[in-house]
Amino acid sequence: MKNIYSTLLILFVSVTAFAQKSDIRDGDKFFAQAAYVDAADAYENVNDKSQMVLQNLGDSYFYTNQMQNAAEVYELLFLRHEGAVEPEYQFRYAHTLMAAGNYVKADEMMNALTGENWDHEEFASELDTMVPHKFNYDQVMNNQSSSDFGIGFYGDRVAFASTRNQERPIYPWNKLPTLDLYSAEMNDEGEMTDIVLFSDAINTDEHESSATFSQDGMVMFFDRTNEDRVKNENDVRVAHISLYRAENVDGEWTNVEKLPFSSEEYSVEHPSLSADGTKLYFSSDMPGGSGSFDIYVVDVNEDGTYGTPQNLGAGVNTAHREQFPFISDEDVLYFTSDGHQGFGNLDIYRSEGDFSEVENLGESINSGNDDFAFVIKESEEMGFFASNRRGTDNLYQFTREENEIIEAPTVTDETSGQDVIPVDGSKIYFDFDKATIKPESKPVLDSVVTYMNQYPNIKVKVESHADARGTDSYNMALSKRRAASTVNYLVENGIDKGRLISEGYGESRPTNDCTEPTGCTEEQYAKNRRSVFVVSNRNGSMNEDTDMEEPEMDEEEMEDQDEN
Repeated sequence: MKNIYSTLLILFVSVTAFAQKSDIRDGDKFFAQAAYVDAADAYENVNDKSQMVLQNLGDSYFYTNQMQNAAEVYELLFLRHEGAVEPEYQFRYAHTLMAAGNYVKADEMMNALTGENWDHEEFASELDTMVPHKFNYDQVMNNQSSSDFGIGFYGDRVAFASTRNQERPIYPWNKLPTLDLYSAEMNDEGEMTDIVLFSDAINTDEHESSATFSQDGMVMFFDRTNEDRVKNENDVRVAHISLYRAENVDGEWTNVEKLPFSSEEYSVEHPSLSADGTKLYFSSDMPGGSGSFDIYVVDVNEDGTYGTPQNLGAGVNTAHREQFPFISDEDVLYFTSDGHQGFGNLDIYRSEGDFSEVENLGESINSGNDDFAFVIKESEEMGFFASNRRGTDNLYQFTREENEIIEAPTVTDETSGQDVIPVDGSKIYFDFDKATIKPESKPVLDSVVTYMNQYPNIKVKVESHADARGTDSYNMALSKRRAASTVNYLVENGIDKGRLISEGYGESRPTNDCTEPTGCTEEQYAKNRRSVFVVSNRNGSMNEDTDMEEPEMDEEEMEDQDEN
């Protein structure tokens, strides 16, 4: 009898071991095919998970937006194999923690990974003073698919990508149909109506997405996955993505052609055409970039040819993902990234001018999950973005409003009769189109620090203004960023943030009659480019009735020496 039991035990162990090896082989096969749903199912059946199994299982959950599952697997991976795990897994683990709202532990992970100071509480607090806009959004209705994203403005309609076409092949990555491009009308209730599938000239059995159109609606750029799969550096077979151009001839999309800088060896994706049609922005992992996907721009020539793609540089691009660029009518670049500090996974950022600085759009629109494919009509303060914050990719419509400007009574010094109490007649200088404090302006701010340290009962409000050249919304945002930059300098030099307020007034409060973008001299415009310190007492009320013992100060207007 003992022999029978022993034989059965050996047989059971052998069968179990064989099954475990089979599950690992299946998981490895699916993972190499980027079939992450099937890979996760196979790896979950493995009882004694090796480091490789844990890495692949965590990634399978991560790439299919199962962040809670991914976080649990990555935690086990680091508990068992800390010190032997590559940094990329630490990066992804940190983002799963951010998605769960565990920023304290995520900060620890990112500090160890980057050697930089990741402090989410401080980051979010600084954004409160810097972000010039608040976003109000609602999910787009008639969003019946498991994945809708990537709206493009298309005349009085919109175009978007969706997995709602059940006749398409199932994509093994996420077990959803491949993406097609649709157009729709958007009614006042935020509902998509008259949804129409683009023709077979545009849509195929491969993925199509990210349509962008010329102003007259006669030219479209979009992306499509290549038919052939190639192995990447991890021996995973992936389908790279190419850019295409199509023309509308007599109401039909035709003359579809692949752009010449597309490739079978890397991806070019997510096109965005400038308002004048001369530049095309896109994302690519082509050789020579910063690491993963970078944002590029290429000239679109009148003869139908293209220039050489140019990387936007280190101000925008990081070693991680920068994708979904959108260039607005006001030449502001919006894009998504998981490489800049943010709220977790893909966040939406903006940059302008020479693209040397980026700005997170803030927590009124960004979440701990992927937020991406942002588009905006800046003149109407409205637009769309996509997010998987509710589990799958969904479309959201937003309106944008300026952060509230707090009106305050005038400060009057009874001795001098002046309304504003600043310091010493100096100027703060800003480079064109930037909000960075220049070195020659720091002595002025240092004197403010000294003054506030000497009189700890006061508060200071920084009011920044712009001249009339530029759009109202642009000048408002620019002045707010400059005011916030001034406040940040004071905080960095030891002033309690609770004693400081920053407000930008754009061009709304000129000191003279120069209220139009033309017709005045440079000297006249310069008088409207200024920042002013306003002093209040500690509880925030203005010093109309307070007998202040501090010495009288001369009126100070810190003039921003640039074109706005």
